[in-house]
Amino acid sequence: MIHGSCLCGAVAYSVAGPVSDVVHCHCESCRKAHGSAFGSVVSVPVDAFSLAGAEHLSRFESSPGKWRHFCRHCGTHIYARRDRKENVAISLGTLDSDLPSREFARIWLSDRANWYDPDADLPRYDRSWRDGRPTNR
Repeated sequence: MIHGSCLCGAVAYSVAGPVSDVVHCHCESCRKAHGSAFGSVVSVPVDAFSLAGAEHLSRFESSPGKWRHFCRHCGTHIYARRDRKENVAISLGTLDSDLPSREFARIWLSDRANWYDPDADLPRYDRSWRDGRPTNR
């Protein structure tokens, strides 16, 4: 079982079923919805997705027929769903448990932010870069 929640804890969910592999989407809509260089999501069957705190959700139609659901208190983007589709796309930043999936693809790189290079060989740190030496890769 996979569990997740929003930043303030008003909305929580669980998934009792199969999940797709991870997709990192660089389209403008995902970048803005996630407030990041890309949105990382997995797709799950709607009938395997259980939601608590739905009364705290608002939604926004980010493109025709695609609805993004977010906590109206803290703004966390929880999931997206397209009209007449049997899956929801869960925002992976909301996970509270480990995910049994692997990264699958980066999509919409044609829209990627010009300040983000997916191939950059940058130093890695276990915590803030101010806390010490880079970790080994």
